[in-house]
Amino acid sequence: MSKIKIGQIGICHEHASGKIDSVRKLPDIFEVVGVVDDRSTTAAKYAGSNLKPYEGLRWLSEDELLNYPGLQAVLVEVPNTDLVPVAMRCMERGLAMHMDKPGGEDLALFGKLVAGCKAKQLPFQMGYMFRGNPAMQWCIKAARNGWLGDIYEIQTSMSHNYGGDDYQEYLGNYRGGIMFNLCCHFIDFVVDILGRPTGVTSFLKNAPGTRPGIVNNALSILDYPEATVTLRACSKEVNGLNCRRLKICGTKGTADLCPVERFDGKPLTMELHLKEANADYPAGEQIVDFGIKTDRYIDQLTELAKIIKGELPNPDIYDHDCLVQEILLAASGYTQWEK
Repeated sequence: MSKIKIGQIGICHEHASGKIDSVRKLPDIFEVVGVVDDRSTTAAKYAGSNLKPYEGLRWLSEDELLNYPGLQAVLVEVPNTDLVPVAMRCMERGLAMHMDKPGGEDLALFGKLVAGCKAKQLPFQMGYMFRGNPAMQWCIKAARNGWLGDIYEIQTSMSHNYGGDDYQEYLGNYRGGIMFNLCCHFIDFVVDILGRPTGVTSFLKNAPGTRPGIVNNALSILDYPEATVTLRACSKEVNGLNCRRLKICGTKGTADLCPVERFDGKPLTMELHLKEANADYPAGEQIVDFGIKTDRYIDQLTELAKIIKGELPNPDIYDHDCLVQEILLAASGYTQWEK
C-alpha cells in the first residue's frame, strides 16, 4: 500500500519537534508533504525557535496543506489554546488527526470537535504520551486482569525542573498552570483503569520564589468509591524529571514505576510486588524489564497509520477523550466537578 500523506500544522507546541522527528523515522509508512509555520500566533507558547527538525521539509500555509492533493492525516502541533480551533478545521475536511494535548480550555468546544470526529468516524488520536509507554500499558492490562486485586490507590508525579524562569512565566498564561499543561497525561491513564471519579479536589499553588498567579505547584485528588488518585506536579523539583512516578496499590499487589519513562539507553524497569502468583508472574518482589526505548511517539503514530489503512479498527475512544478533558478542567480549576 502507498505511503500515508501527512502534514504537520504548527511547530510551537512543546511536543512539535519530537512529533515530526518521530514521523520522519517512519519513511516507509508516512510521506510528510509539508509543515505549517505558526510562529506568528498570539497564543502563549514555549517552543518553536528550533527549526532543525524540519530541515528539508516543505513549508506551506495552512490552506495549502489542507488542500494538498491526497492528504490523509494531520499532526496538530500548535500551542495549547490553538489546538482545538485548528483541529476543527481538519475535522471539517474529513482528515485523520493526531492532536496534541491538552484539549483546550473550553469543554464544550472540545466536545464539539470530538462529536464531529465521531460522526464522521475519523481517526482522532490525542497526543497523550504515555499511550506508547510499555510499562504503563502493562499496568492497564494488569489492572484489568485483576493481577493487582482491587485498586485502592494510584499515586502520580509529573514534576520536573526544566525551563527556568521562562517556563514559569509560560505556565502563568493558563489558569490551571502545570496541572492543565501536564497532568492530562496521567488522567488519560487513570480513566483507563478507574473510569469516572465521584469527586475532584484541587490545590493549585505557586512554588516558593515564583510570582503570585503562576500555578506551578499543584495537587489534585480524584475520589472513587473505594480508591483515591493523587496527581502531583511541580516545575521546580530538583531532579524532578527523573523522579516522575507512578505507583498503583491493590489488594493483591503493588506496581511502582520510577522514572516513568527513559530514553538514555538504559532499560525501563518497574518494581512489582505480588501477594499471589498469576499465569505470567510469581508471587513476591520482582523487577519487570520493558527493555530500551528510543522514541516516545513511534508506537502511537504507527498505530494511527494502521487505523488509517484499515489494518486496525478505528477505536471508539471518543467518550474516553471527553471524560479525560472533563476531569482535567475540573482538576485545573476551570470548572466544578459534577458527580
